[in-house]
Amino acid sequence: MFCYQCEQTTRSESGDGCATAKGVCGKDSATADLQDLLVYGIKGIAQYAKRARALGKTDKAADGFILFGLFTTLTNVNFTASRFVSLVMEAAQHRDRVKALYEAAAQQQGITPEVLTGAAAWIPATTQAELLIQSKLGAMNKDADTVGEDIVGLRAMMIYGIKGLAAYAHHAHALGYEDEEIYARLETALDFLANDPTDAGELLNGNLEVGAINLKVMELLDTANTGRFGQQEPANARISHIKGKAILVSGHDLQDLYTILEQTKDKGINVYTHGELLPAHAYPKLRAYPHLVGNYGGAWQNQNADFAAFPGAIVMTSNCLIEPSASYRQRIFTAGPVGWQGVRHITDDFTPVIQAALALAGFQEDEPERTLTVGFGHHAVLGVADKVIDAVKTGAIKHFFLIGGCDGAAPGRNYYTDVAEMAPKDTVVMTLGCGKYRFHEHDFGNIGGIPRLLDIGQCNDAYSAIQIASALAGAFECGVNDLPLSLMISWFEQKAVAVLLSLLSLGIRGIHLGPTLPAFLTPSVLAILVEKFDIRANGEPADDLAMALNKAA
Repeated sequence: MFCYQCEQTTRSESGDGCATAKGVCGKDSATADLQDLLVYGIKGIAQYAKRARALGKTDKAADGFILFGLFTTLTNVNFTASRFVSLVMEAAQHRDRVKALYEAAAQQQGITPEVLTGAAAWIPATTQAELLIQSKLGAMNKDADTVGEDIVGLRAMMIYGIKGLAAYAHHAHALGYEDEEIYARLETALDFLANDPTDAGELLNGNLEVGAINLKVMELLDTANTGRFGQQEPANARISHIKGKAILVSGHDLQDLYTILEQTKDKGINVYTHGELLPAHAYPKLRAYPHLVGNYGGAWQNQNADFAAFPGAIVMTSNCLIEPSASYRQRIFTAGPVGWQGVRHITDDFTPVIQAALALAGFQEDEPERTLTVGFGHHAVLGVADKVIDAVKTGAIKHFFLIGGCDGAAPGRNYYTDVAEMAPKDTVVMTLGCGKYRFHEHDFGNIGGIPRLLDIGQCNDAYSAIQIASALAGAFECGVNDLPLSLMISWFEQKAVAVLLSLLSLGIRGIHLGPTLPAFLTPSVLAILVEKFDIRANGEPADDLAMALNKAA
């Protein structure tokens, strides 16, 4: 295996990347290699889907599979090698069907069909052992010796960004929302990568295109979430447990949470969110369920302790799974793209989860009530935009800090706590993603009734942050880069890469990225990003704060 798609990847003097029997995330080499092969197969689907679409023909099943298949390959999603054998076979079936669709359309329109090679023509082996031999076709570093690490790194950044946007698009798809333009542009990007591009300029442009696509995807997901569950509203989410049987729902998928709430109505079970599902308490139609009682635990990397202490059933709906310990392995379930060998998987019917929750002890008493305020998405903040603008004009608000993104176990993430807590009292901290767990219980107070800490939502709610920044720039008749706004972004996996590329595609400069820079950013590629976008590695919190505030002044 060779993998360096996440922040926790192995770093050493001999080279960066997990290239051992098991990666830092817990993924074994067979699973990692089969994931690479699945991505290779998906490129083949996209090659034909792009050409069929140009002739007016589309395949909904293939479109949905591309999103789902890419999602399964994200860090900490699916660790089951046998599942990837099935998905690789399924990818070939979709490709062959789309190929037939394309060829029939071409013949019907008097066009000679293209004869494609590479992933479009690949024939998968029939056994896992043989597929593992073929997996070299999809290895990220397969031709590093000939094209160099810079090209491999640019390709990697692009495919990792594609994985992230596919995950977001899958969440929207699960809610019944799709966009043909997104599919078309995604297929074009995958077709470009299927040809193993070697031009650095074209690859950089390809990365920015992925960021632009992801903007559309995040807008679609925002529309899906608010269309199904109402616009986010500021609301108190309880973070202390209450007496009763319990189910804990982790991950990101609001549709799975909704299904669980529906299926647990009147069953005497309390439902808690975990991790990136904390913002669910801001959506009126989810909050309307009285048995959605609160949020339990902290960020994803603490789940071994949190899940072990939780006395009920647990459901993981998307990425951020780590190896379940024996203390809760028999009461955790996976759903959607998630999987772990030996852990029970749920498809739509959560009856086994309900049965497990009813059989378990649950919480024996109420814990003293503690709450957090969530729900400061763009609808809520722009609803009081006049107050925010006036506060800036009068000098009551001097600066905005967006401090958010992924959390993780690596050293250095205390940087974000320090920046948030050291930010002057005349500044506002916006946060999103699970990075908020570092400091969201701190009392930041308010400025003229405006809370100094605004929890915008999940990582995909970077779209809300962009909308807020754009509205402020419009009000002050300046560019986003001219606002008193600093972005301190913590990254961990591929959704964060997609969001970063979206910010770069908008031309946003001066982003602080950490706690460490991605391993796929070679010195040469980093130099390009520094020159074009002023990307910055984290420094000392006090120094970075001073730099931000001095620039604003």
